[in-house]
Amino acid sequence: MPTINQIDIHDAKTKIEDGDINIVDIRDPASFTIGHIEDAVHLSDTNVQEFIEKTNKDLPLIIYCYHGNSSQGAASYFQEQGFKEVYSMAGGFESWKYNYPFKTE
Repeated sequence: MPTINQIDIHDAKTKIEDGDINIVDIRDPASFTIGHIEDAVHLSDTNVQEFIEKTNKDLPLIIYCYHGNSSQGAASYFQEQGFKEVYSMAGGFESWKYNYPFKTE
């Protein structure tokens, strides 16, 4: 089983601000609607295959959930789908919004 790269919210913020990155939110649709990281793509069972087919797998991919637990399994899945640099965001969106309350949509 491949190693899951963890990224803390501060390093994730730096990578996001540097650009050329994909960021994915795997929380439920209602939570995404209430607030999410700017430019994040909401993924669900209905659009994950399209995302895999249409997304540049050479760009880094940051995945987040609520607290950083479910995103680890998702990160493993995306590694198996050919994404080269995949991160699970430690602490998830809850940690992000606590530290960056103005960096959400």
